[in-house]
Amino acid sequence: MWDRIKHKFEKFPARMAVAGKIVELGLRVGEKGKIYCGDVEISDVALARAADVDRRAVRATVNVIISDNDLKSIFGNLWPAGAFLKNVASELGFGVVEIEAEAGSPGIVAQATYLISQEKISIRQAHAGDPELEEHPRLTIITEKPVKGDLINQFLEIPGVKRVSIY
Repeated sequence: MWDRIKHKFEKFPARMAVAGKIVELGLRVGEKGKIYCGDVEISDVALARAADVDRRAVRATVNVIISDNDLKSIFGNLWPAGAFLKNVASELGFGVVEIEAEAGSPGIVAQATYLISQEKISIRQAHAGDPELEEHPRLTIITEKPVKGDLINQFLEIPGVKRVSIY
C-alpha cells in the first residue's frame, strides 16, 4: 500500500509526514476534505501538531488526496483499529508477548498463537506492525493471562523471529 502512496508525496517531506501519520493512526479523509478518526472530526491543527508540520501542509496533503482517485480510494476508506491494550495489559491482568521478526517471514502469527494456545491461554488482541511503515515492526499479542517466560525459547525457534519479550 505504502508504495502506491509515497511516490505522490516524495518531493514534499511535510506532506509525506502527514500522509504517514494519517495511515499510522487509521484516519480517514472524507469527501469534502475533512479528516476523521472513526466518526470524530480531527482538526488540521491537531494533525499538524501530531505530524510535526505546519497546518498548511495538512491542507495541501488533503487537497492532493481528494483530487487523486487512487489516493481518495485509499484514504477515504481507512479506519482506526480500536484500543490497543498493550500499555494497560498488566493493570487488567493480561499478558503481553512482543515478537520482532524479519519482514516478510511467513507463519509467525500462526506459530506464535499456536504456542500460546498449547498453554490453554486465550488471546485478547493481536497487532502486527507494518514493515513498510515501521523500522522494527513487532507482533504484539495480548493474552487473557500472562504467558510463562520459559516459552521464550520456543518463540525464538520460530523461523524469522529475532527477539521476544514476555511481560
